[in-house]
Amino acid sequence: MPGPLNAITVVSLEHAIAAPFCTRQLADLGARVIKVERPGVGDFARQYDHRTQGLASHFVWVNRSKESLSLDLKQIEAQVVLAEVVAKADVLVQNLAPGAAGRIGMGYEELSRKHPRLIVCDISGYGGDGPYRQKKAYDLMVQSESGFLSITGGPDSPSRAGISLADIAAGMYAYSGILAALLQREQTGCGSRIDVSMLEAMGEWMGFPMYYAYGRQAAPPRSGASHATIYPYGPFRAGDGNTVMLGLQNEREWKVFCERVLRMPDLAVDPRFNANAGRSENRAALKALIEEVFGPLRAQQVIERLEDAQIANARLNEVSELWTHPQFEARGRFRKIGSPVGELAAMLPPGVNSSFEYRMGPVPEVGEHSEAILRELGCSEARIAAMRASGAI
Repeated sequence: MPGPLNAITVVSLEHAIAAPFCTRQLADLGARVIKVERPGVGDFARQYDHRTQGLASHFVWVNRSKESLSLDLKQIEAQVVLAEVVAKADVLVQNLAPGAAGRIGMGYEELSRKHPRLIVCDISGYGGDGPYRQKKAYDLMVQSESGFLSITGGPDSPSRAGISLADIAAGMYAYSGILAALLQREQTGCGSRIDVSMLEAMGEWMGFPMYYAYGRQAAPPRSGASHATIYPYGPFRAGDGNTVMLGLQNEREWKVFCERVLRMPDLAVDPRFNANAGRSENRAALKALIEEVFGPLRAQQVIERLEDAQIANARLNEVSELWTHPQFEARGRFRKIGSPVGELAAMLPPGVNSSFEYRMGPVPEVGEHSEAILRELGCSEARIAAMRASGAI
C-alpha cells in the first residue's frame, strides 16, 4: 500500500538538520519532497564530513527519498521557478535565516493570499518574533540557552548532548505540526502557518527539570550518566572492565536487587539506603559497595543476575554496534537505499505500520532532479538551457 502522504507535495528551503529531518519523515510517509539547494554546492550539510563512503553522515541520515532542485535564489529567473513549484505544493518548509524567505516572496502572508490551501512551516532558532528573533541559533547555542547544558554532564563541567538535540526536537515538532495542519485542512479547506522554534522545542523537553526547580528551587544536579535524583540508576563497572547500566525505580526493586543481585539482603534495611532519598544522598558509598560485588564478575554475569531479578539493565554499546544490534536484526530494521556513491544501509523509521511500507528512496545528488522538475512545469528546453548557462540552476 502507498504511504498516507503519497498525494502530498512538500517544497523545502532547507539546510542543516531541523528542516531536513522534518521533511525526511514526511517523505518516509510517502510525500513527494522537493529539496531546494544552491547550484553546485547544495545544502552546506553535504560538507560536514565524508564518513559515509565519501558522503556526509548528517546529510545521508536526513535526506533520503527527496528530489533535489538546484536554484540560485538570488536570480529572478530562479525565484520565478520556485514560485511555480510552490504553486503546485501542499506544504512549504523553510529554515532559512530570519526574514530571508519573505525577501524572495516566500513569506506566509504573501503566499496565503495566492494559495489559501498552502501550509507554511517556518523553523527557526528562537521564533518569528521577540527580542531573540535575529539571534544566530546553532544547536549547541540552543542547548545552552534552554538550560539543557546546566543539567547535563558531570559535577565539574556541563556537557552538550552527543547528537543535535535542539535540531531534532524542532524537526519533530515541525513534522507533527504539519501532520496536524494537513488534518485541519481536510476539515476547513484552509492552510495555515506553523512557527516552530528550537528554543521552544527544547523548553518542552525541559519540562521535568523546570518543574523540579519550580519557584526557584535548586535544579537537578549534573550527575554524568547516572540519574540525578534516583539511585542506583546509571553505570557500574564490572570486573572485566566493561560497564553495565542498571536502573531501580522503587523500593520493591531495591529489596530484590539486594537479595538476588548483590546477595546482601541486609543491605535493603540499612538506614543509609532504605529509601531513595538516602540512596541518592549516599550514592558514593553505595556505588563502592555495588562495584565491590561486581568486581569478581564479568559484565555478562552481572547482566544475567540483573535479568534473573528482572532489574532493568543495558550494555554500554559503542555506536558502531548499532549496525549489528541483535534486536534490530531480529526485527528487520534495515533496508538498502541508493545514493550518489552506491548502495547504503538505512534504518527504517520507528514504528511498524501494518497498512503501508515506509518509503526508503535514494539520497539525491545536488540538482539531480532539476531538469525533470522544470520539464514538469512546462519549461522549454531552451529555457532550461539558458538557466543552466546563467547558473540559475
